[in-house]
Amino acid sequence: MKNIWVNGMMGVVVGDVLGMPVQFVDRAELNNKPVKTIQGYGTYNMPPGTWSDDSSMALATLDSIREKGEVNYSDIMGKFVEWMCFGKYTPAGKAFDQGNTCVEAICKYIGEKDYKTCGKTGEWANGNGALMRIMPACLYAYEKVCNKEWDLKQAMECVHQVSALTHNHRRSKMACGIYYFMVKNIIEGCASLPERLQSGVDDAVDFYHEDIGNYVELACYTRLFQLDEFAKCSEDEIKSSGYVVDSLEAAIWSLITTDTLEEGLLRAVNLGGDTDTIGAIAGGLAVLYYGYDNVPIEWRKQIIKETEIISLCEVMEERFAKNS
Repeated sequence: MKNIWVNGMMGVVVGDVLGMPVQFVDRAELNNKPVKTIQGYGTYNMPPGTWSDDSSMALATLDSIREKGEVNYSDIMGKFVEWMCFGKYTPAGKAFDQGNTCVEAICKYIGEKDYKTCGKTGEWANGNGALMRIMPACLYAYEKVCNKEWDLKQAMECVHQVSALTHNHRRSKMACGIYYFMVKNIIEGCASLPERLQSGVDDAVDFYHEDIGNYVELACYTRLFQLDEFAKCSEDEIKSSGYVVDSLEAAIWSLITTDTLEEGLLRAVNLGGDTDTIGAIAGGLAVLYYGYDNVPIEWRKQIIKETEIISLCEVMEERFAKNS
């Protein structure tokens, strides 16, 4: 892997950019007029290359880690405030498409300044708003484990707490944990993408099975336990809603039923529904595997602020290269 920060973060952005113009468009409509490349306008009337809240919150997290040299939960929340209220980390200086659970958590943080209590804990706090932005926390935790500064438990505590800033239900934190293990196995593996994703799921199941308190929530993810069987599901059996389980399933199904980066990401966004986030979730994993250099040049050229994002990622790569 050349630069896991560039690959992972730009993957999130590319998937977000592909899906944003058709967010909430019905699957049947997309079957008749599918997304074939990066396009503009559509749902939010934004120009081609525009990303949404998914990438903005991931970039806010990344910038906090870069600035502080660590995962500082209060600072990340502060960066979320800058995004939501002042348009920082956006393509055009204004936040849009903010999820309700994220907004409520950020508003609570503004009032109380306590990152430990701002994230919602209820059953309805299981949208995909933590999973969509978790990539930089996964990469940071992975680097810390590789450098033998953290053990696995510390890495997972970090990933779970970054989720909990907005989505503090065990199910949402578990989705982010499963994603971490997939990220880890994509980086370290030498097999096909479906095989690396399966290894990630296996590691996640082993980790969560160590605590009986996880069993009920882990059962929500059973369709992912055997990806070869899950790949046999028809498109009609895949939901593409904003519910975190649906979003993770849709992203993974799109990747394990296709053979190329473009096919995987286009399948993800053409499922309809919450297309920007499903695209972002799938994109982070796909580009981490295939490499950002293999994203079509005509897509890369359209990403707004691409150079700035890559520069942020290169800072992180250089920092960890010096420490390794």
